[in-house]
Amino acid sequence: MDITITDASDPRLADYARLTDPQFRIRDEVQRGYFIVESAEPLRTALDVIEPERVRSVLITPERHDALREALAPVADRVLLASRDVVREIVGFNLHRGVLASIDRVAVPTLDTVLSTARLIAVAEGVNDHENLGALFRNAAALGVDGVVLDPTCADPLYRRSVRVSIGHVLTVPWTRAERWPDALGTIRRAGFTMAALTPAADAVPIDQLASRYRAPIALLIGAEGPGLSEAALAAADVRARIPMRPGVDSLNVATAAAIAFWECLRP
Repeated sequence: MDITITDASDPRLADYARLTDPQFRIRDEVQRGYFIVESAEPLRTALDVIEPERVRSVLITPERHDALREALAPVADRVLLASRDVVREIVGFNLHRGVLASIDRVAVPTLDTVLSTARLIAVAEGVNDHENLGALFRNAAALGVDGVVLDPTCADPLYRRSVRVSIGHVLTVPWTRAERWPDALGTIRRAGFTMAALTPAADAVPIDQLASRYRAPIALLIGAEGPGLSEAALAAADVRARIPMRPGVDSLNVATAAAIAFWECLRP
């Protein structure tokens, strides 16, 4: 049964306070063991793949409720209906999408688990922009990447902006964080992966030749925009691969570059 909330100070809304304060949210959410999903489509994805028991609550405006009523049925006892004014007061901005959910975190798989059945994984180093990381996960899901490995400095894929940009696919693509870095690169190699570093270097192998010249499984190493991969990551690679570009263009957005590389590695 849906619950109507009329007061922004209601303690049942505590998970949604100060959404505009990223430092508070990152610290608070991780410590308290939950994450926030924003917008209808990411929430639909989440409800399709997680256990209903993990949903702490859903905060939604009446205008958005009817369209999601069926999807929300398994968690109807935790649906909080509130006006746009109440939602704006608690979250700190005008939430045009009108839908938020608070969901319990669970332990991520181990590195060995992510590697065990994979043919292509993305290994991200230093990707600390939440939108870029969310887009990378969306691309990985769309193109059939089997898993994502994050180094210790990558952003939290379960941060609200990452979840939204990924359309919830941070919850459908297996991922883990490798705390021992760059030692984890050796673990990936010993698991039988060809280590391919994505770089704009002119002497790198064109990306369309990677899958034909190097055997699967492949670990595609992806660095942050600007600095790219570290020297340690580049040194761990078996091959360096590049996306050919017209003269005068330095590089692509990291998620765009990753999508092209995923396609080339997975096409028939």
